[in-house]
Amino acid sequence: MDERASALLKALIEQYIEDGQPVGSRTLSKRFELSPATIRNVMADLEDLGLIHSPHTSAGRVPTPKGYRMFVDRLLAVQTYQVLSPESLNPAIKNAFLHASPGKAMNTAAELVSSLTQFAGVVLTPQRSQVFRHIEFIRLSDKRILLIIVTPDGDVQNRILSAVRDYSEQELLEAGNFFNQHFSGKSFDVVRTELAQELAQLKEDISQLMQAAVDAGTETAEDDVVVISGERRLLDITDIASDMNRLRKMFDLFEHKTDLLQLLDISSRSHGVQIYIGGDSTLVPMEDVSVITAPYGVDGKIIGTLGVIGPSRMSYDRVIPIVDITARLLSNALSRY
Repeated sequence: MDERASALLKALIEQYIEDGQPVGSRTLSKRFELSPATIRNVMADLEDLGLIHSPHTSAGRVPTPKGYRMFVDRLLAVQTYQVLSPESLNPAIKNAFLHASPGKAMNTAAELVSSLTQFAGVVLTPQRSQVFRHIEFIRLSDKRILLIIVTPDGDVQNRILSAVRDYSEQELLEAGNFFNQHFSGKSFDVVRTELAQELAQLKEDISQLMQAAVDAGTETAEDDVVVISGERRLLDITDIASDMNRLRKMFDLFEHKTDLLQLLDISSRSHGVQIYIGGDSTLVPMEDVSVITAPYGVDGKIIGTLGVIGPSRMSYDRVIPIVDITARLLSNALSRY
C-alpha cells in the first residue's frame, strides 16, 4: 500500500474502534484533504486487498481480520514504556502484588489486567513439578481421601481420591510412609515404573490406593493451569453479547480451556507482546475476538503467560501496554518471592 492508503486504513480502523459503526467516505473526508470520490476509490482498493469489507448494504466499511492484523503490525504506534512505566503507575496497582504468594500473585495479575481493560484476564501458570518430597493421605469420608503432595520447592498440591473402599487412618499412614520411604525425591512417572515391581508384595486393596495416588500425581487439571478472571465482563460488550452463538463459543472456550491452553502455551515460548486475531490466527477459534498476551518470568526465565481476551474491536494502543506492564509487575513480584 502507498502512504495515502495506509493512512486511510489506519483512520478507518481507529474510527470503527471508537464508535463501532461502519465508516463511510464522507466521514473520512473530514479528516483528510481528499474528496469523497478519491476516498471511495482508495477504499475500493483496500477492499480488493481484503483489508476492509461492507457488512451489509451500507456504504460504510469495517475492518477484516486481515485489516486488523496489518493495523497492529504496521500502523499502530504503542508507546508502551513511555506511557506506562512502573514508576508512573497508581500506587494501588504497584502495591497489589506486595507480599503476595506466587499463587496469589497470579490471581491478582488476572484480576488486575481484567479490571484495567474491562475484558477477561487469563494467566497460564508454570508447570507444576511432578517430583514430590513428601505425600500424605487424609481420610475425608467413606471412600474419599485427600492426597497432599509437597514438592521439593515447598509447593503444596491437593488431590481428591475416590477409593474402592473405606481405609482406616492407620492404613493411610502406612501407605504414606511407604511412598515417602521408597520414592521421595522422584517423579511420579518414575514411581509408576518402580511401583509396579513393589505392588506384588502389597495387599491388593492397598495397591489400588497406591495406583490412584500415582495417577493423581501425574494429572494436571486444567483448572490448576489457567487462571481466568472477569469473563462475565464480556457480557457487557455488544460485539460479543449480541450474538448468542458467538457468546456460547466464548464461554465454551473458558469452560473447556483446551484451545486456550494451546494458545497460551505457544505464546509463552515467544518474547514480548503477542497479538492473536480471530479469523487471522488459527489459534483463536472464533472470529471478532482477539487475544493479547505477554510472557512473565523469574530472573529472566519465562515461566508462563498473561493476557486478555476481548473483541477484535478493542483499543489496541491502550490494551497492549496494560498487558505488557502487568506481566512485568507479575515477573517482579515472583522474582522477589
